[in-house]
Amino acid sequence: MSGFRPLSSGLKALQPEAFGADPTGERLARIRRSPHFKDGVFQNPGGPTSRPSISMVDFAKVYFDKDERPRRGPQGTVPVHATTLADIAKPPATGLRLTWMGHSSVLAEIDSHRVLFDPVWGQRCSPFPFIGPKRVHPVPLPLAALGPVDVVVISHDHYDHLDLPTIKALADTDTLFAVPLGVGAHLEHWGVSADRLRELDWHESTRVGGLTLTATPARHFCGRGMRNTQHTLWASWSVAGDQHRVYHSGDTGYFDGFRDIGAEHGPFDATMIQIGAYSDFWPDIHMTPEEGMRAHLDLQGGQPHGVMLPIHWATFNLAPHPWAEPGEGTVEAAHATGSRIALPRPGAPFEPTAETVPSDPWWRGVAHAPDGGWPTALTGAALKTAADSAADDRTDTENAASRGADEGSGEPEAVPAG
Repeated sequence: MSGFRPLSSGLKALQPEAFGADPTGERLARIRRSPHFKDGVFQNPGGPTSRPSISMVDFAKVYFDKDERPRRGPQGTVPVHATTLADIAKPPATGLRLTWMGHSSVLAEIDSHRVLFDPVWGQRCSPFPFIGPKRVHPVPLPLAALGPVDVVVISHDHYDHLDLPTIKALADTDTLFAVPLGVGAHLEHWGVSADRLRELDWHESTRVGGLTLTATPARHFCGRGMRNTQHTLWASWSVAGDQHRVYHSGDTGYFDGFRDIGAEHGPFDATMIQIGAYSDFWPDIHMTPEEGMRAHLDLQGGQPHGVMLPIHWATFNLAPHPWAEPGEGTVEAAHATGSRIALPRPGAPFEPTAETVPSDPWWRGVAHAPDGGWPTALTGAALKTAADSAADDRTDTENAASRGADEGSGEPEAVPAG
């Protein structure tokens, strides 16, 4: 099969443990039966992604530009909230609480269940401990201090989402794992027993306690080793409890399928949307803040419903854009659309359905300021005003429609003759 060539036994002996394992046996047979697997590879919604037209040499010139490079990292200590037991010991008053641990790692407490998305506690997103992108802020708390979780959800097998030391630590617990099709081979290789895996194709669901977890489409790719054979799936995730619903985008480019996901599984009380590590060099596989906000609105049926939590930024330097640009761009996009966003420091829990959510652009204190300084209009207060104004406009429109219905039936009035 063109997309799947097993490594020779000699090469297997040389590959690092972090490369994971290739799917075999019934897992591989199930992959080949998937309607999303064709010509030996998993296919993206909307057709193939475009390949970068720039050479690695030209990219390196951009990435290591001495004038722009300082902007791609914080200029001071990132203000991490050291998550404590007191922060997460009591159940959330509203039934829903999110704690962003940095990058795409989020602890979601939903209707008395605990879900851990894309946990990365390692120091580097790399197969090697001595090279590769290193985190720019510490994890907010040790993994062992997090306490038990009901299910760990993995979006795909890239190193900044599927972290070997983190998974090996979780393998010693009794938590379940919900993963896209094929990714279970890596976890079994690292010590997770098969009976703790819930391995799903797009549109498949599993029940964990009172939660329904559904693997939903995303536009991305996969791979951990020296080859990229596209034989493990990538996914976004919908998680629905008795009272609340959340969505985690994983990594994805923008595509029309967000509307379908929202129509089938939304609206969501909170969306966790990837808005960092984008570039013109790879426009189809990561979203800009503007595209991320468009995806959030699509997921909510076109209305600024719920809260968007921007993820996949601030922790690892993975793209040429300035470090603070994803945060600033999300604030601007929220202001333009009247959407509600949460801007917590890493490690700071918040409740998306509470009256207030974190709205301070905390990164400005440690980021390289743009030419002309930081915008003054797009503050937390301004964002709340914009969201409230949008809500008022919707209420006015609904009231006007209601009055119209009350004041007339739509039938022509009887007018006396003469």
